[in-house]
Amino acid sequence: MSIFSRIKDAIFGSATAQQSSQAPSAVVPPAQGSAAAPAATGTIASTTQGAAPSPAPSATPMSQVDVEAVLTDLAAKKGQTLDWRKSIVDLMKLLDLDSSLAARKELAQELNYTGDTSDSASMNVWLHKQVMAKLAASGGKVPDDLRS
Repeated sequence: MSIFSRIKDAIFGSATAQQSSQAPSAVVPPAQGSAAAPAATGTIASTTQGAAPSPAPSATPMSQVDVEAVLTDLAAKKGQTLDWRKSIVDLMKLLDLDSSLAARKELAQELNYTGDTSDSASMNVWLHKQVMAKLAASGGKVPDDLRS
């Protein structure tokens, strides 16, 4: 799995986990042969008979994932000061990913960085902008100030 895919999965997966923990529990029909409430079973069966299972109403399409909100929430829970808004290293640390120079060089290659990877400061700035732009292109809601 590519490093960018891990970044995206960590952010979009966190958004899904947040929403599912905030969503009310879905009604689950009892197993066959169970002595559970027959009235509830009849209601559920009549609404789902012959239909393919639909996604849970709390599932949010990627296009609605607020990247800034997810990262802000993760940072609040992390308990350490990370400047993820400007630093690719801190962004990767926030997501519990390898933020070593080797990992960042691999990410730079993945994202087609054409600059000098020995100039890690320039590469890091470019990487942060590219990651935010690619998150937006992948369906995330990313404010303009994080993309520039």
